[in-house]
Amino acid sequence: MLDVDVGRLISEAEDARTRAIAPLSGFTVGAALMTGEGKIYSGCNIENPSLTLSFCAERAALIKALTEGERLFLAMAIVSGDGGYCFPCGACRQMLFEFAPGIVLYLASDAGVKKYTIPELLPHSFKL
Repeated sequence: MLDVDVGRLISEAEDARTRAIAPLSGFTVGAALMTGEGKIYSGCNIENPSLTLSFCAERAALIKALTEGERLFLAMAIVSGDGGYCFPCGACRQMLFEFAPGIVLYLASDAGVKKYTIPELLPHSFKL
């Protein structure tokens, strides 16, 4: 198993955040997802005036990786533009549970980095 370079992952998430499109909330988020082979896919949040069609950074990174054929994920870093911790929403938690159940999440803020697993963030997940 690969070692996760958390600093690099956070840096990639910060870079992705600069591409966020958040004209309604001004709340920008970036995520970087590391595969089992060490490849990194990044994503940013994209807002839409209907709000229900908005897209989260975590799902953007995950979908990019999945559409490229990736299936094994080790870690994801998540950063926001407000300097605080940005926890994934319920939809992102569920998708990560389904496609990356063993992933480790690193949430970075001005106060430091917190580490979580999906079962910690989604203890009673939906499963078919």
